[in-house]
Amino acid sequence: MMKTQKIKVIGDNPGEWLFNQKINFELGVSSVEKLPENEIPEIAFFGRSNVGKSSLLNAITKKSKLAYTSKNPGRTQELNYFSISSDETILNIVDMPGYGFAKASKDKIRKWNNLSKYYLKNRKNLRRVFLLIDSRRNIKPVDEEVMNVMDEFAISYQIVLTKIDKTKDVDNQIKIVLNKVKKRRAIYPNVIATSSREKLGIEDVKSQIASLIE
Repeated sequence: MMKTQKIKVIGDNPGEWLFNQKINFELGVSSVEKLPENEIPEIAFFGRSNVGKSSLLNAITKKSKLAYTSKNPGRTQELNYFSISSDETILNIVDMPGYGFAKASKDKIRKWNNLSKYYLKNRKNLRRVFLLIDSRRNIKPVDEEVMNVMDEFAISYQIVLTKIDKTKDVDNQIKIVLNKVKKRRAIYPNVIATSSREKLGIEDVKSQIASLIE
């Protein structure tokens, strides 16, 4: 089984250093059997379809076409692995299929939802799930269902608000979210507010990710 290298973050800005390394698409996982067997740290991005997940990934990696963006919900239908590497792989970022409404068949939606649940429940090297919430929509019942799973299996997760450039009172929105999740067991109690379009909160996301591998 592959071992992780010892990470030595260079400079005073670990997040900036990390995302200045090589970033590449590695593979798309469509079934449990195809999940890579290694101990490389992983973080995952998860959220409702059309929440702005691909745009956020492109913003933090400074690669406009790393993750495919679309106005049609349900474009991500696999666990897409992106590696960050120097001499060896430092971290894998997993772009998970969106949940909720999607323009795909019921059978496809069922398959990728089952894959996502298996991944969350069984991935031992998963350091944290960044759960994306549209700042205009608040936390919906489908988001709470996902949080219930992560609470039950003690999966560390953190809320990232997206599209804050379209929200009038961001501070109030953060307070609403924190109040709603304050009794949850596995949540990391710090909300990051972001806008991929205006590049707001992007450095905060990168710094948070870097802190998970130091």
